[in-house]
Amino acid sequence: MENLHFQRPAHTGVKRRALVGYVGSGDLEVMIEPCTTAQADIHILTSSPSSETRWRQVLERIEAVQPFPAMRMDIHDFAATPGVIRLRIEQALELALQDQEVSHG
Repeated sequence: MENLHFQRPAHTGVKRRALVGYVGSGDLEVMIEPCTTAQADIHILTSSPSSETRWRQVLERIEAVQPFPAMRMDIHDFAATPGVIRLRIEQALELALQDQEVSHG
């Protein structure tokens, strides 16, 4: 397992915690929590060795469309494809920015 950590500047914060996917699904779990800092703090635990470049590229593509809010994001990856990664992160961000707390599996 490889641990990756990315930090991005952020100006607004998430409103709620969010959970999308689950470890047993065989692909990816994304958890988001509000934070008080002005940055997106992204922690990734991945089973894919030497995947930092792939993760950096996926995060940059998401950020180009939707700047990251201030948050802590924890991701547990079990060799998900870039398309699944992006989908799960976007789902989690959508939930975290809503006014009521929800989780999806």
